[in-house]
Amino acid sequence: MNKIIPIGQAAKILGVHVQTLRNWEKSGKLKPDSISPGGTRRYSLEHILSLSGKSLPVQTDNRYTVAYARVSSRDQKKDLKRQAQVLELYCAEHGYEYEMITDLGSGMNYYKKGLTSLINKILNNEVKRLVLTHKDRLLRFGAELIFSICEAKGVEVVIINRGENKPSFEEDLANDVLEIINVFSARLYGSRSKKNKKLLEKIKEAAEAER
Repeated sequence: MNKIIPIGQAAKILGVHVQTLRNWEKSGKLKPDSISPGGTRRYSLEHILSLSGKSLPVQTDNRYTVAYARVSSRDQKKDLKRQAQVLELYCAEHGYEYEMITDLGSGMNYYKKGLTSLINKILNNEVKRLVLTHKDRLLRFGAELIFSICEAKGVEVVIINRGENKPSFEEDLANDVLEIINVFSARLYGSRSKKNKKLLEKIKEAAEAER
């Protein structure tokens, strides 16, 4: 696949000012390969290199970037879409060849379809870079284990926003807590303990109040 680069990088390779490329576009001398809705211009790296008298280096690494997005429940689909848009923009701006993986499920569930696919790709040496909007989009607890696997496999991990303050944080955490409660409920209800039932019901009510 041909790598796409932003206008600033294209100008640097050609040894000209960004405004020069804009002037060339107006005159028809050099058109960008794509223009985003926001007006960001991107060019074919191969084309720009050919204009500068250079050529693409021999490709020895066939691995690619994986952008991973996750939400806990179906009513958070808008947040999932926003995550995907942020990841797509980031990868496009950096000229990455990437695959988008989206997941629906708790951050405490290690067996989600998308996460399983991601881990298999990393273990099969298919992934060069993993891009996330936030650390806990991968897993609520245990993300460090995946990061250790990435390090062992030479996979770069990029976390766009290292802060934890995002709009869905409380709701997402509440969903994860409810999942834990449901698991323990099935076990403790079997003991027929009224005390256990009342305790779990109170915890569940508190968690649902945060959603």
